[in-house]
Amino acid sequence: MKQLILICLLMFSTLAVAEQVQVGNKIYLYLPGEVEFDEPFEVAKDGTITLPELGKIKVTGAELAEIEQQLRAALSEVYVAMDDFYVEIRSRDIFINVMGYVNDPSQVSIPRDGNIQMVIARAGGLKPGAQLDRLQIRRGNDVIEFNYKAYLDSGNIDLLPQLQSADTVFVPVSPLLGNVQIDFDAQTLSASGDASDNSAITLLGEVHNPGSFSFKENMSVLDALMRAEGVTRYADVTKIRVIVDKTPVVFDLKAYLDKPNNDTMPALKAGSTIYVPIMVDDVNTTSRTVYIMGEVQKPGAYEAGDSTSFLDILANAGGPTRFAETRQIKILTPSGESILFDLQGYSEGIVTVKVPNLNPGDVIFVPEKTDQNEKSWLKVPPKRAIKIIGAIQSPGRYEWSPEMDFTDLLAHAGGPTKGANINDIKIVRNGEVTKRFDLEQYTINDAGNYELPNLIAGDTIIVEELPVDPADNKSQWIRQESSKSIYIMGQVGSPGRYAFNTNMHFIDILAAADGPTDNADLRNIRITHRNGNTAKVSKLNLALYFETGDETLFPHVLPGDTIYIPEKDKDWLRTPKEQVVRIMGAVEKPGRYSFDDTMTVLDVLAEAGGPSSSALIDKIVVVNHSCCKEQSRVFDLEEFVKNPNSAYIPVLRAGDTLYVPDKGQDLISQFKSNFLDFITVIALVVGL
Repeated sequence: MKQLILICLLMFSTLAVAEQVQVGNKIYLYLPGEVEFDEPFEVAKDGTITLPELGKIKVTGAELAEIEQQLRAALSEVYVAMDDFYVEIRSRDIFINVMGYVNDPSQVSIPRDGNIQMVIARAGGLKPGAQLDRLQIRRGNDVIEFNYKAYLDSGNIDLLPQLQSADTVFVPVSPLLGNVQIDFDAQTLSASGDASDNSAITLLGEVHNPGSFSFKENMSVLDALMRAEGVTRYADVTKIRVIVDKTPVVFDLKAYLDKPNNDTMPALKAGSTIYVPIMVDDVNTTSRTVYIMGEVQKPGAYEAGDSTSFLDILANAGGPTRFAETRQIKILTPSGESILFDLQGYSEGIVTVKVPNLNPGDVIFVPEKTDQNEKSWLKVPPKRAIKIIGAIQSPGRYEWSPEMDFTDLLAHAGGPTKGANINDIKIVRNGEVTKRFDLEQYTINDAGNYELPNLIAGDTIIVEELPVDPADNKSQWIRQESSKSIYIMGQVGSPGRYAFNTNMHFIDILAAADGPTDNADLRNIRITHRNGNTAKVSKLNLALYFETGDETLFPHVLPGDTIYIPEKDKDWLRTPKEQVVRIMGAVEKPGRYSFDDTMTVLDVLAEAGGPSSSALIDKIVVVNHSCCKEQSRVFDLEEFVKNPNSAYIPVLRAGDTLYVPDKGQDLISQFKSNFLDFITVIALVVGL
């Protein structure tokens, strides 16, 4: 085994002696115990390596054994343990300089057996516009030119020259780029033309990408046009000029596409020129021309084939305008004959109306409608009309189509007038009101679930006018339906009967009646609801709403209800004591207050504005007056607030008295000692 190892070492030493170091190689120096020598040293461009303590030492041009002997002698002066020292080449990389039209011109390192493609990849690849067929390798004074594109086309590695360390690879730029540096891509360069010699086909005029393109055998005019990405929308394809051998030929591409015939297509040669002119406005007088004029969208001359009909020409011209008299269309023939055609009658399915046949040279004339001061309803048959009457800007009879809706018709009639009742629009069909429509509800509905009424031809739409102010003319009341009205009376500025709908609020009708007067009792407004099966009465405290802004205080009113606002009671003694309670003492507003069975002590205190800051709220006295005897009870409001329990609230009845003492007064003991005297004093105060 030792003999085999010795033989291998001898063979390795023999090979190492014959090897020479080149630029780019990586040399490993084995020197045990020295960390600076753990990594190999790369041979620089000047053929040297840089060693610790010694600096630069030239190693190129010599065999490995000579270098080892030279380095051993130099390192022995610095390092001691040199017995096991040896030198080997770890990597045979070579340095190549890359210049020219590459993304990153620089010096790159590749393996000794690397090729041009690896060099280009290390330099970031080629720039768009590099001339691939004339790459160069410069080695000293020698220049080696090779075709890199041929290698890319075939993959034949033999087409690439061998590289040596310190070679320079130069990539030239294509002459098609010109003398100014611009940003572009390969697609743009190719689209602008890919030929630079006299064999190119030149395309100019109304094509998308004019330029010079390479000529190929059996290339047709269509192929050349597609190479230029086709013609533009402004091209006159009937007059394409093809110049072959300095002889121009006119080519009609449209006729060729209609009836392909290779005999009509000019043959191309190298150096030919194709010109596509722009379309100009000229008089078209071909053998297939038909003319259309008058009230159409696009009058003019049109090509008519064998299967082209009258409707085809009319549709190609955009159809009649809104001013066209479609019942009186005329077809004028070259022989002087005039043919009348009723387009509207034909569209309605009248059997006697036939579509006229067209011939080349015919003229279609669509006249304008006659301006008449009074419209004739005979122009629109009843099965295509809807009548709209009433408070409309332009009431009348209008043509109807299923694609229209109610708003289309209303807008066409100018919309409702200022005094129109848009909350109750009637749709009459066959003499009966089939639907009532609330236009205001439709316009304010955000959910989109309030649908427009479905209309059919023959319907009648009635938009009634709102009644005038009843204060001006009482006889106008009859114009307002009672089911759509609400009544307001009493202490308001203008009592009466007013139009009302479900979209309105209580405040709306109160404002319409000019609001309450100064003598109105806002705390006792009564609303009589008469819109159900049975009448009922609601009470509204409008003054409380103005104090709190609570919208829930308002009752729900509907058309047919009656609102009554009474007058303030000038003498509060007129209210029977059986309907009031008395509250006195340390409260914000002592006095007499209306009372019903649903109220408690807390309600009465709230009506009086609550106890004052000096009130003894733990000694509130409640005096109950009954038919047989009078009794009192002390209510501790402070304890109730801490521990709420409705069982501790004293029972309060109409006619009772509530007293809140001030701080510092011992009225409870005084009240117990002389209850009858206390009742007498209270009676005198309140006027009993």
